[in-house]
Amino acid sequence: MKLPYYYLWLTGLFIALDSFNIRYVNAQDLSQQVIIRRTAYGVPHVTADNMLAAGFAMGYLQLEDYGQTVVEGMVKARGEWTQYHEMNAQERSLSLDRDASDKLKYSRAVETFSLLKKETQDMLTGFASGMNKYIELHKSEFPAWIEPNFTAYDVHARDIGGHSAAAVSGFLRRLERMSAARSTTGNRMGILASESSTVWARIADQTEIPHPDEGSNTWALAPSRTTSGKAILLRNPHLSWNAGYYEAHLTIPGVMNFYGDFRIGGPLITIGGYNEHLGWSTTNNDPDTDEIYSFQVSPQSPDHYLLDGVSLPLEKKRVSVKFKNGEGLGEESREFLFTPFGPVFHRANGKIYVIRDAADGEYRLAEQFLMMMKARNLQEYKEAMRIQSKPSSNFTYADSKGNIFYVWNAMTPQLPHASGGDTSAIAVSRSEQVWQKVVPFDSLPQLLNPKGGYLHNENDPFHYTNLNEVFDAADFPQYFSQPMLRLRSQHALDLIASKKKFSLEDVVKLKYSMRLLLAERVKDDLIRAVQSTAPGGEIAAALKQLEIWDNTVNRESKGGVLFEAWWERYLELANGGKRISPTAESAGYPARADSLFAEIWSPAKPASTPRGLASAGRAIEAFRWAVEQCNKRYGSWDLAWGDVNRARLGSTDIPISGATGDLGSFSVLWFIPHKLDNQKRETRGGDGWIIAVEFGKTPRAYSVLAYGQSNKPDSPYFADQLELFANKQMKPVAFTEADIRKQVIREYRPGKEVIN
Repeated sequence: MKLPYYYLWLTGLFIALDSFNIRYVNAQDLSQQVIIRRTAYGVPHVTADNMLAAGFAMGYLQLEDYGQTVVEGMVKARGEWTQYHEMNAQERSLSLDRDASDKLKYSRAVETFSLLKKETQDMLTGFASGMNKYIELHKSEFPAWIEPNFTAYDVHARDIGGHSAAAVSGFLRRLERMSAARSTTGNRMGILASESSTVWARIADQTEIPHPDEGSNTWALAPSRTTSGKAILLRNPHLSWNAGYYEAHLTIPGVMNFYGDFRIGGPLITIGGYNEHLGWSTTNNDPDTDEIYSFQVSPQSPDHYLLDGVSLPLEKKRVSVKFKNGEGLGEESREFLFTPFGPVFHRANGKIYVIRDAADGEYRLAEQFLMMMKARNLQEYKEAMRIQSKPSSNFTYADSKGNIFYVWNAMTPQLPHASGGDTSAIAVSRSEQVWQKVVPFDSLPQLLNPKGGYLHNENDPFHYTNLNEVFDAADFPQYFSQPMLRLRSQHALDLIASKKKFSLEDVVKLKYSMRLLLAERVKDDLIRAVQSTAPGGEIAAALKQLEIWDNTVNRESKGGVLFEAWWERYLELANGGKRISPTAESAGYPARADSLFAEIWSPAKPASTPRGLASAGRAIEAFRWAVEQCNKRYGSWDLAWGDVNRARLGSTDIPISGATGDLGSFSVLWFIPHKLDNQKRETRGGDGWIIAVEFGKTPRAYSVLAYGQSNKPDSPYFADQLELFANKQMKPVAFTEADIRKQVIREYRPGKEVIN
């Protein structure tokens, strides 16, 4: 069944009206209502008269620094990507799937835009207008098909929540394995690859699995733990280096004064930052925000399901999508099925499978962040958080009053049943068996001003956020995250869980800790094991290097390259020669830990286990392999960490410190093969935007954006902070008017004349 004609007509009318509004705000010349000042390393400081002008500046700025990246995101949000890109048949089919699903989100954006507060609408409208202004003035930077016709709906659509593709994929793969195990032919077509699979299933099958080290570190120190007597907040995300962190300062006098990491593609998604009163940082968590339900198909109709003793019809939505066909266009359609409880992603064996995700259709994310950016105290900050539009993430907070606060934020359903955990479907025959509400914000795990004066999170669950006030897992539902404290988290505790007081400069130095906690836990056992074989020659020399190694991945340190290769092989041998997940295994939790460590991770010793090696024999075999492998890969095992591991962006190629979190490194980087030298590796992701803030009468901060303010290779702000980052330094943040004036290198109005 197609969308009703009146609905499509209204959607078109809304878009037309929005386009008119953009022309109107341009006619008012928003350029005259805003000034941009670039300070050291190109950081933009925006001073705007109102929200429209602020959004206008942010849209213009992001295209100035990220151009095509921003535009491509908007085209995808419209569901028009395939319309402008030639592809082979297989690529086009998947792209059409994605465009069709994006068009559904776009409809949700149109439907909900009027429900946003006017200030939020103004920011989104201004952002689209700023984009259009930049495109008008710089057409040569973009493909000919790009037109300056973006709207607030495009910007809003990027922030519309959806269901978890990973949950759908995980469930279907398990279903596929079970079906294959029951099959006697051994060659049945997989569920995810079959022609009868749904659009949702096909998209889920192609969803990229994030790197296991994607995440963040964060600390909050109370005044009792700082030399200045003022609270300090550290934010340290580590994602892929194309994630698009964008450092900026946005001021609307009397309304807001916020410095943070505005994510590329919009004006308000600010995962961390601060104003003159308070600041916050996020770290990834892993709440259970969805459940998979199975309904019995009605015997009378395959498009009906049984609930409460009644046969109910599935809702059908057919979406048409255009695709590039040579010099012309083609068109295909995709059908989506829905129930009031969520989308249908699979049908088989008389069952209809539905995913009910708390984030699906959520539209207030930008509004929540705007309220947080404007908050003046803890009460206002919590009020913004109670909107609960952010489905996940730990939030850590500090303020000028000396408060530090943590919440395990989650849109977690209040389940009337045990969780299926995305591995099994809950069979439903009555409405009350399906969850209806999420756990309220005030019932989520929280800590305010805990004993010991510190908070920390490195993507592990909430239980050990402070060792003096450990959360009891029994106080929360079973479907909440269970206790775990991996090596990166334990490294953080080693650094701050004491009675020592730190300055802001101390925190910056601690952030760049390059110790490998794993080496501190297992190296002695490794050395003893290899020594017991009375090694000679190259093995003895390599072992000697490991003995004198300082257990760090500082770029000048020798030993880390060999140790990393040894651990890689030791993991494989513990898994019968197959590669296993380093993140889970190195933590000693939960599976196969006893094949790795002499003492596995234990809640009784959360910050000092695992330790020791479970198998001396495997350790010896792995060490011999590592020496040989390092010779093959890198030409030698006798190399400094930075001889192999490089920070490479454009023409900059320099040695770098840092390693993956599974080795127990607090400073996280991960690498791919070097594109120019097969005996080296280059950074692919890890520490990106880092900021440390001290909250006094006036905030004081240091920051660094490792890959720079722009992804345009010809920009002066491309990779210009890379050496600063590699040298374990940060730049002082210009937050006050006096500091901005001291650092300003360019002053202008977006799309207008340069003022200075």
